Amino acid sequence: MKKFMKIAVLVLIAIVFIGTFVFLYQKSQPEKVSYQVLKAETKDLVQTTVATGKIEPRDEVEIKPQISGIIAEVYKEAGQTVKEGEVIAKVKVIPELGTLNAAESRVRLAEMNGKQAEIDLERMEKLYQGKLVSNEEYEKTLLAAKQAREELQAAKDNLEIVKEGITKNSASFSSTLIRSTITGLILDVPIKVGNSVIMSNTFNDGTTIATVADMSDLIFRGNVDETEVGRIREGIPVKITLGALQNMKFDAVLEYISPKSTENNGANQFEIKAAIDVPDSVTIRSGYSANAEMELQHVDGALTVPESAVEFSGDSTFVYVLTDSVPDQKFKRQQIVTGISNGIDTEVKQGLKSGDKVRGLKIEDQ
Repeated sequence: MKKFMKIAVLVLIAIVFIGTFVFLYQKSQPEKVSYQVLKAETKDLVQTTVATGKIEPRDEVEIKPQISGIIAEVYKEAGQTVKEGEVIAKVKVIPELGTLNAAESRVRLAEMNGKQAEIDLERMEKLYQGKLVSNEEYEKTLLAAKQAREELQAAKDNLEIVKEGITKNSASFSSTLIRSTITGLILDVPIKVGNSVIMSNTFNDGTTIATVADMSDLIFRGNVDETEVGRIREGIPVKITLGALQNMKFDAVLEYISPKSTENNGANQFEIKAAIDVPDSVTIRSGYSANAEMELQHVDGALTVPESAVEFSGDSTFVYVLTDSVPDQKFKRQQIVTGISNGIDTEVKQGLKSGDKVRGLKIEDQ
């Protein structure tokens, strides 16, 4: 019985020892790795860049008052169309006390001078009819009377302007009626009845009554990095995609590249503008975010490999060419000369031929 127990223990120890040896041996063996096999293909390759920006009307005008006062009426609201010369709002003038007193004083003085001038003219006419004064003296008195009448009318008009902002003789040209300077769509009316407004002058931009734009003529405004601006030119086609209309693309033409850069987050960028062709059936609103895709380079019939198969080492590029697949995959490191890339495929100028198979990602990593 004891002998049997000894044999059993020895067998158990042997099994454990052999199992451990087999386990360690298997662990020490290199893990078999399989790679995706990709083929070098000939295709047309286009390298593009994407500029981010927004959609704006080419002509957008801020309508400002020609006189200071308080908004009495607002006739239009955002979203309505307006024609050039059409009234948007009316301003009620609040006269400044000192200016009002001066205008009233001018009227009183003009009335006194005018009354005296009429008396002088009446006397002169009697003397002239009696041939007691010369033609020259009579004409001087008549001219003085006409000047007094003109001054009185000017003083009264000035008083009306100070009080009302208009005169009866120029009501059609009233500066209290705020008119649109262009035909278009009203984008914004930031004022309300009762708001105080200030006229535009040397020291103040003035209060904006409304913003009007021609929405039939839209442009894309964005920025391009300095590393790419040298490869685009005015007149090239542009594809515009909008964040609000993601399933649609719009044709555009690049029409402006800024000659001066601006710094944005430490990078030098150049402003660009592109004219958009929008179908009549589509409504685009001002301020939509947009991307503009532009062609930088293209190669017809380029030999390409997927960019994931390219290895970069310093200034050199390599691929791993398949040399054998049975029983295991074997690859040879091959230096290549690359051309343009579209982010998915890379052009191979030297080092490969069409149909060559190269190593891609590990299959387990897919």
